[in-house]
Amino acid sequence: METLGVDWVSPPERPRAKVAYSQGAVDLFDRAARIAKSNGDGGVGVAHMLGAFAGEEGGLMGELKRAHGITSASWRAAVARIGLGDSNGVRLEQAASEAGSEVKSTREYLTPEEAAEALGVHVQTMRGYIRSERLPAYRVAGERAIRILRSDLVKVLEPLVAEK
Repeated sequence: METLGVDWVSPPERPRAKVAYSQGAVDLFDRAARIAKSNGDGGVGVAHMLGAFAGEEGGLMGELKRAHGITSASWRAAVARIGLGDSNGVRLEQAASEAGSEVKSTREYLTPEEAAEALGVHVQTMRGYIRSERLPAYRVAGERAIRILRSDLVKVLEPLVAEK
């Protein structure tokens, strides 16, 4: 963070505008939450966020890791050694490693793209199901973002009847 000139120790000022996060940031927050949950911690802290960054290979984080010769495994081990928010460190490393896999598959609400991927159809097909009301969808309040309840995906499936 110091390399980027970010003061991560001081509390941030209250944002004046609504913050919109990219899908990558949402995935990172989800990963941090899974780390906190699997570690038995009450909330997401700095250690959980650092652990969530372990699997990042792209973007700015990937560039920094490559520039400083840091691997995902060494990142997780360093976070565990620091022991931020964790008494034995090893649990944090294990939780960070486990939380890096299949974050999207556990989310209750999906984007149309994620729902299409889950069913193995094109995203435009999924949007057609929404337009024709075959699939219920929800708009995030005040936003254009559409979300689909994972359990509703079964509504677009029809039983296959074998020919006689």
